[in-house]
Amino acid sequence: MKTPFALALLAPLALASPAHADACDDLAAQLNGHIDGLSVGKTAANVIYLSHPAAKDLRLGCASRRISNELLATSEARKPKPEFTSLVAKAAAVIFTVPVDDTLKGVSRCISRMGILRGDDIRMRFRRLDLHCTRTKTSATITISRGKDQ
Repeated sequence: MKTPFALALLAPLALASPAHADACDDLAAQLNGHIDGLSVGKTAANVIYLSHPAAKDLRLGCASRRISNELLATSEARKPKPEFTSLVAKAAAVIFTVPVDDTLKGVSRCISRMGILRGDDIRMRFRRLDLHCTRTKTSATITISRGKDQ
């Protein structure tokens, strides 16, 4: 026979909430909800692999000692299509809670600076975001991150 005292001790355990998903997993779920055609893949080594028809490679890097989050996207062409630029801007807006217009402006500016005069490796800051654009003979890659100290 159980005593009321034992039931009182067990009551808080029954009301305990289930374990919450990692913040990075929540962010990936938000991305999935906000961007049409995006699917969330496997998680490995603090990176969530995403896929979308407009990008050859899309990854969400979770928080580490230096950065809060990181988005890496690779296009299938040397000069990315507007769909790719729009995808990266929408994803960055959700990840870093910045307006889409601002992220679109930063992404477009970083990609357009690559060329003969400035080279194929561009690093810039825009709206407290670190943007790094690189280009090879067949593809272009953009990495967007924000430091922990910002």
